[in-house]
Amino acid sequence: MSEYDLDDDSGRVDFDAVWAFLSTEPYWGTWRTREQLAAQIASAWRVVGAYHRETGAQVGFARAISDGVAFAYLSDVYVLPSARGHGLGKALVRTMIDEGPGADFRWNLHTLDAHGLYRPFGFAEPDAKLLERPSRIPGSQLPPS
Repeated sequence: MSEYDLDDDSGRVDFDAVWAFLSTEPYWGTWRTREQLAAQIASAWRVVGAYHRETGAQVGFARAISDGVAFAYLSDVYVLPSARGHGLGKALVRTMIDEGPGADFRWNLHTLDAHGLYRPFGFAEPDAKLLERPSRIPGSQLPPS
């Protein structure tokens, strides 16, 4: 991981790089327009980027929304295929949820296929207290498992 830096400076985010990945690759993100993603990033409570130390190129990203007091939702976590295998996914999650202002918050997220990444950070299937109303936005639902 020594060839990468993590940074929560929202001004450093390379929006074009984030858009290039999130608009084409992940099952969870391709339904959004460029303007919608820009609005989500602009209104995010916190973002964390992963950057190649020598080139400065953005190779990973995570976004969170929060009430700033007790609850946060983790979203849009990714690492480019060319940068995987260096622990960047774990580092992004750790930086976002354990090494920042939300370390004591209750965190939520949705994932279809990355349970193994999130379980070591304390994420688990919801219990009987959690209710959720699915989005009505076409294409925004996770595919069936």
